[in-house]
Amino acid sequence: MNMEKVREIANAVLYEGYLLYPYRHSAIKNRQRWTFGVVYPRGYSEANGGLEPWFTRTECLLTGPANLSFAIYARFLHLLRRSAARPVAVHLRANSVNQSANCLLAGQLAYEPWDEGIEREVSVLDLSLAELLYQPRRVAISFSAEQLTGTPTGPEQPKVVYERQELAGELIISAEHVPSPKHADLYRLSVQIENTTQVGAKVQEQRDAILLHSFVSTHTILHVQQGAFISLLETPDELQDAAKACKNVKTWPVLVGEKGEQDTMLSSPIILYDYPQIAPESPGAFFDGTEIDEMLALRVLTLSDEEKAELRQGDQRERELLERTEALSPEQFMQLHGTMRDMHPLIATLASEQHDQTWNFDQAYPGEDCPPPLSVPITGGEARPGHKVRLHPKVRADAFDLLLADKIGRVEAIQQDFENRFYLVVTLDDDPGREQWDERVLPGHRFFFFPEEVELLEQQA
Repeated sequence: MNMEKVREIANAVLYEGYLLYPYRHSAIKNRQRWTFGVVYPRGYSEANGGLEPWFTRTECLLTGPANLSFAIYARFLHLLRRSAARPVAVHLRANSVNQSANCLLAGQLAYEPWDEGIEREVSVLDLSLAELLYQPRRVAISFSAEQLTGTPTGPEQPKVVYERQELAGELIISAEHVPSPKHADLYRLSVQIENTTQVGAKVQEQRDAILLHSFVSTHTILHVQQGAFISLLETPDELQDAAKACKNVKTWPVLVGEKGEQDTMLSSPIILYDYPQIAPESPGAFFDGTEIDEMLALRVLTLSDEEKAELRQGDQRERELLERTEALSPEQFMQLHGTMRDMHPLIATLASEQHDQTWNFDQAYPGEDCPPPLSVPITGGEARPGHKVRLHPKVRADAFDLLLADKIGRVEAIQQDFENRFYLVVTLDDDPGREQWDERVLPGHRFFFFPEEVELLEQQA
């Protein structure tokens, strides 16, 4: 395991949404933060009917000998509240005679209460499977409260107070043998992270206050020696029942590392595919993994002087983001513009109306010279537009695909991408968006599935 690369992926999860463009405290979306992986105090969760989780649970499968061992890392952010002893308007332009309202607002907001994140990690190393099969391992989570006062940087600057609240909880790790006719050495590993911090009734009534007692962006790294984890996204057929029995609560475990490695998993509050990667062209964290680095970098450079000054009044990560973006060279910008990866020739068997034919794609981009076939082989026969099918999402399926499992639909078209992969374009029979008066013209929502994810229900001429 390359732990450094794994931590890069984990940190992308840890700081997802930490601060969003336009990266100003005064932006509304940066005043309603901390939405991923929050584990609240148990008393607060139970007082609210359990709607807000007080624990997360990761369950996954692995194979290996009885003497295998684990390393478990539970990670989250511990919020640190920064506030000024008195509000002050910061002079953002020393040579300006008249300060604008926006300028004064930015300065004042820079000293309003603001939450920063401290990285926390609780690790358990060299944990044996034999020990876990005998009894669970329980590890206390404990971080003390503290208050610090910063030194003013100038005569007009106020004292800045940093305050964090106590956190308490427990990390519970257990394992059990899973009977399997083909895998005698199959086990289920469970990792539960609980927040048992005691809070008063007054704190429970305030969202901002309760977050200071919560674990934020909670996730787990699991590493096994002498063993191998089983993917819960692309599980072998003989282990499907065992995989479905894994009960994950508010977290989704995926394999991480180089493709094909099976010794490490990341259990994340964000749904990922197996083997997520950080683009090598990325200059650093923009705290928004669903956006494009090039776009965010350009937007940062278009911020006004007042907005940039507000960023510099923020925490260290904000300042680093701004300084790093302003220092990008033209060559680095060009690297952000776009990269094609993993393009390679592919041999595929296509079925046409006249005869079966094997085509050898000796070019990376098929284009119009290599059109998709009129039909493709799937479970149950040969599928073409108009055929009824049942959906069985399993190839790197996301959460929405999984909701469509066992749905009945109709093939509308067969399409091909620039990596020479075929897709069946399917509409659902019970889709409320289907236009009933002319459904062939406006067939409703279209979903794309690989041929191996679709079962033919009827063979039509």
